[in-house]
Amino acid sequence: MPHFQDSRCVYLYEAAMRGTIRAAAERLGVAPSAVSRQISLLEDELGTILIERHRSGVVPTEAGQLMIDYYRQHAAHRYDMMAKIDALRGLQKGSVSVVCGEGFAENMITGPVREFHRDHPGIAISLEITGTTEIMRRVTEDEVEIGLVYYAPADAQIVSRRSAHQPMFAIVGPNNPLRYASGTTLSELQEWPIALLKGVYGIRQIIEDAEREERVRLHPTLTTNLISVLASFVANDQGVTLLPPFSVATAIKNGELHAVPVKNAALQNAEVQLITRAGRHLSPAANRFLQYCMRGMQAFEAFKPA
Repeated sequence: MPHFQDSRCVYLYEAAMRGTIRAAAERLGVAPSAVSRQISLLEDELGTILIERHRSGVVPTEAGQLMIDYYRQHAAHRYDMMAKIDALRGLQKGSVSVVCGEGFAENMITGPVREFHRDHPGIAISLEITGTTEIMRRVTEDEVEIGLVYYAPADAQIVSRRSAHQPMFAIVGPNNPLRYASGTTLSELQEWPIALLKGVYGIRQIIEDAEREERVRLHPTLTTNLISVLASFVANDQGVTLLPPFSVATAIKNGELHAVPVKNAALQNAEVQLITRAGRHLSPAANRFLQYCMRGMQAFEAFKPA
């Protein structure tokens, strides 16, 4: 049976995840030649090829993928061990890694993050903001412990710890006549300039499902990857957008924006989910933070229009 150094696996892992030797080197803070050498040494130790080099980058072989899976499991077990040591210290030190969409960020900071830091000031929280596809990837590949996502695709590797219906509404400005309507439709929204999220976001996926359901096509005047830009567009009465109200809750509360129900099954049945990887043992700090998220987030409460 071949023997190999575990420390070399990180070079293979980063090269495969980043797609190129150069990107892996930048991530690890070493020269590209050092990454190539460590992977070559690992291949020599195992007696097999682990990556294939193409013009566009590197791709793991079947053996390489086995080593990547081994590295992930090894890293997860190491993290679990460190988490148990953290538990012995009584949650005085440690860390929690969380990833979510932009629409959850304000609610996360004013709710569970603030309360958790009040009770456990020695625990550091890493909160990253990204789109749905990336949230799912980071959770399934153990890059983070907890994810908060809107309209998550089905995935056998994901466990939903809590979910709640959060319909999508038409969001309009203070001077838009739709603010007084009891409801609207996608067809009616076609009459207005509309701003929408672009890219791999659950919000955009729901809108596309809603368009197919009603055979309606929305033609956005503005597309962006930031909810804050959508809110500014609408608050300045340049048009309308589609969002779950919790993502702009403060602006709605202040009267800067108004939420109007949209008569569409796809938009009405949308959900938020608090997720972890199936089978992963969370650290004591992450388990505790999960409880704060479950009880202290507006995203899990039903929206009540004014």
